[in-house]
Amino acid sequence: MLLPYHTEGRREAGCDEAGRGCLAGPVFAAAVILPSGYDNPRLNDSKKLDERARNALRAEIEADALAWSVATCTVEEIDRYNIFQSSYRAMHRAIDSLTERPDFLLIDGKFFVPHADLDHCCVIKGDGKYQSIAAAGILAKTHRDEYMLGLHAAYPQFAWNTNQGYPTRAHRAAIESHGATVHHRRSFTLLPGGKQYRLFE
Repeated sequence: MLLPYHTEGRREAGCDEAGRGCLAGPVFAAAVILPSGYDNPRLNDSKKLDERARNALRAEIEADALAWSVATCTVEEIDRYNIFQSSYRAMHRAIDSLTERPDFLLIDGKFFVPHADLDHCCVIKGDGKYQSIAAAGILAKTHRDEYMLGLHAAYPQFAWNTNQGYPTRAHRAAIESHGATVHHRRSFTLLPGGKQYRLFE
């Protein structure tokens, strides 16, 4: 069972990201404020859930949450600012887009850039400890997977419908064969061993 809150009586927003380790596509972040007393025993770390469970929980979270938001940082921003700063920027955008202002932020992970004078707490593996962080992780993951599925229709060579842009062996082989698209992160090591790649045409 995940914890319902960090400190009782506060309006806490759980925050998490998805896609930080991908070779292609934006990084997504979500912020979720769950109602006081909310308890969903099926909430868990999105990586421990299958696609059907994640999608079902996404619908429940979006219906039940007091407020929720999903935001992104583009590939261009990732290449300009680096993936860590871009992850924080996406979280900041998600927090700013909430229709209710939180009193406190619960952040998945070890680090965070403070934002909007809001107190926060970083929780390592927080998506397996707090319901609001787990909910945010599920929204970030499902919205990003949906986005990458849309890109897959235009770039089926890279199988983004199954790897979602992560650095699988098949994904890297496709980059070597077909080149890097405008959706690939040029600041990342797209091919191992410093191999050169061409641009996708």
